[in-house]
Amino acid sequence: MIVSASGSGFGSPGLKSAEVEFAVSGNNLLVTLTNTGPNDVLVPADVFTAVFFDVSGPSLALTPVSGYLAGGSVVYYDPDGQPPGGDIGGEWAYRSGINNGPTSASYGISSVGLDIFGPGDLFPGANLAGPASPDGLQYGLLPASDDPATGNGGITGSGGLINNSVVMTLSGLPDDFDLGRIGNVYFLYGTSIDEGGFTPTPGAAVLAGVAAIALGLRRRR
Repeated sequence: MIVSASGSGFGSPGLKSAEVEFAVSGNNLLVTLTNTGPNDVLVPADVFTAVFFDVSGPSLALTPVSGYLAGGSVVYYDPDGQPPGGDIGGEWAYRSGINNGPTSASYGISSVGLDIFGPGDLFPGANLAGPASPDGLQYGLLPASDDPATGNGGITGSGGLINNSVVMTLSGLPDDFDLGRIGNVYFLYGTSIDEGGFTPTPGAAVLAGVAAIALGLRRRR
């Protein structure tokens, strides 16, 4: 079974959209994040940087294992070029028990700190850009439609941005974990909670083993 959440809304410079896919492999939770936006990214507020979610029932004790570029994805703007083996884990973080996020969701995966994620929350991997902490815009997600020749200084001087997808692995799932327990998904853009994102609409349906959650735009403040 795969649970996916996707959605779109309007921001600057226009329509932006994203997708997260949750899958189980043994006792591992595989989380694939993709920026599916159709437009060129010009400003940091349109870089997909975090996903938040909840798990119903007993809480999960998950451990970050790895983070890699998804197939076909590349890194722009890193002066050191592509990460060896596609390993970007050291630029992303995972945390549970969150009580100061953009919604009530208590689990999150992020490339930015947000005063939520710190050095102790990082996935294993090298520090590819900036401090050894989820800090700044670096290694957030651009859409496949992005033109690397454009963007303001926050984009081109970011130290590295991913076009357009990553696969993050967390260990510690209980046996026979039901992915239907995952919900309350929220996509965050930019480096601050105030820059806004997308939140699920109620009434998601489960069909043929795939749960699709339609996401609506949350107004940017």
